[in-house]
Amino acid sequence: MQIKHFFEDATVLVHSALNSLTITNPSLAFDKENKIIYRRPSKDAEKKVSIISGGGSGHEPGFAGFVGKGLLTASVAGTIFASPSAEQVRRAVLTRVPTEKGVLVITMNYTGDVLNFGMAAEKAKAGGVATEFYAIGDDVGVGRAKGGKVGRRGIGGGILVLKICGALAELGGSLTEVYELAKQVNRNLVSLGSSLERVHVPGREIPKEGDDEGVIPYGEIEVGMGIHNEPGSRRVKATLPELVKIMLAQLLDPNDKDRHYTDIKSGDKIVLFMNNLGATSMIEFAGATNEVVKQLKDDYGLTPVRVITGTFLTSLDGLGWSASILRLEDTGLGSGKSMLELIDLPAEAVGWAGTGVQTSTWEADHTATFEHSATDTADTSKSNLTLDPALATKVLKAGLQRMIAAESDVTRYDTIVGDGDCGIGLKRGAEAVIKELDGGNLPTDAVAFLNKIIPVVENTMDGTSGAIYAIFLNALAFGLREQDKGSSQEVTPQVWAAAIKSALGDLGKYTPAAPGDRTLMDSLVPFVDVLSNGGSVQEAAKASRKGAEDTKAMKASLGRAVYVGSEEEWMGKIPDPGAWGLAEFFDGFAEASS
Repeated sequence: MQIKHFFEDATVLVHSALNSLTITNPSLAFDKENKIIYRRPSKDAEKKVSIISGGGSGHEPGFAGFVGKGLLTASVAGTIFASPSAEQVRRAVLTRVPTEKGVLVITMNYTGDVLNFGMAAEKAKAGGVATEFYAIGDDVGVGRAKGGKVGRRGIGGGILVLKICGALAELGGSLTEVYELAKQVNRNLVSLGSSLERVHVPGREIPKEGDDEGVIPYGEIEVGMGIHNEPGSRRVKATLPELVKIMLAQLLDPNDKDRHYTDIKSGDKIVLFMNNLGATSMIEFAGATNEVVKQLKDDYGLTPVRVITGTFLTSLDGLGWSASILRLEDTGLGSGKSMLELIDLPAEAVGWAGTGVQTSTWEADHTATFEHSATDTADTSKSNLTLDPALATKVLKAGLQRMIAAESDVTRYDTIVGDGDCGIGLKRGAEAVIKELDGGNLPTDAVAFLNKIIPVVENTMDGTSGAIYAIFLNALAFGLREQDKGSSQEVTPQVWAAAIKSALGDLGKYTPAAPGDRTLMDSLVPFVDVLSNGGSVQEAAKASRKGAEDTKAMKASLGRAVYVGSEEEWMGKIPDPGAWGLAEFFDGFAEASS
């Protein structure tokens, strides 16, 4: 549970968040006393049904983030996870929105919201305002037996109800049409969320050490968790594919009488609505979306006609997500007012991300791909430079094995002064090159030999060091070819030295790093300098090792070491990880060459 917050005063937090909406959308105004965000008056809005929603804060962008043209007319906020009062909602209905064409008061199905928004709706009706009230319930996490008379809770999918109804109101739909459409959409909608952890509310007491009441144990997932920290239907230990399988069964299994609310079958047109509960990383959320779409197609014969993903209705920084499936049904409202068309209608609300893709793009033919294989850019023409592949393999493997053995040290160094991935990256690349060398069928053509190694490095080593190695090796292949005199010749140390010096010069086009900057160049450049000046491989390796040792006392000028940690912690003790790993390679290479 994340207990650190930038705001400790929840009241200040709520007011600040609401006021920010008037900054990001100038068409909105803020009634601070009643925590109402509403659209500023316009003649255009007076001719349309007003839609008011809201609920407790902590679900941002829900609900105030959906106020804007094409969606809500106003939203009323409570404190974090608590419903606004009936008086707040009444003021929104009677003083902050046009009422000539009627008002739909619509909220999620939670007791406090139903009572307070419902009471305000009744007061408005008593005051002569045409008003309808509806509570959205789309959650299948709590079944009929446990839900009882309360019914389904309202969670992420409810935003689709708001979007569709807001679009219809924007197009001039009547109050009756908007109200009936809300019910129709809800009947065809199912949602379910899962989370790895509960959340801590800013300003509330921090749980004491050892107080694990309600905490979800490591390795477990709460399936059906609500948006206010409410427990779900069960806890499971599952991989992502296993979790998605469980969730889709609860959403779609017609044999689950307790949770089968909507009959969705193979071939139906559906919309998938994926909602981030607040803190799931975008890469994991994208992976979850991919898995849901895959299993819908493979196991249920369902291919969504729209996939809408984003952060719409959160539980503060909830570490989870919800999936909603809407079965598209004829609205009977005529052209331009189908559920799908109403979803696609643009909305000027900061919280509505939508698909970001135009309707025409969704409906276009998307079967075409580039089928031809990528052209191998490596120069595959033969050279006249020869080497002994067995000897080359021997010395290279010796260096690579030294690099692999140094992985733990390099990783430890990089954890202190970098991001901790250098050692693993070097090891991964070295192991892949050894595998390629052990595969046999190695050419005697020196350039061809090098070109067998280059793509292995390019495909297995990532990050900055991977790019530097790949550039240097490609430049080395070019440098070798420049030494080709047109007749067969064995690659001598002098040829290698000239090619390596040329490669170093080409590498300088892409990085400003130089000796003294505390990078792998502190190891590479001394090796190249000694070799190109007639020194032996052993002398070059010794110079490389000294360069790596010297980085311990260097101030970082490039790379993450510039801004990671405190120099006092590692100055004089920790070498540059990349330089150290390369020096290890050169040491092993030199020993095998002697």
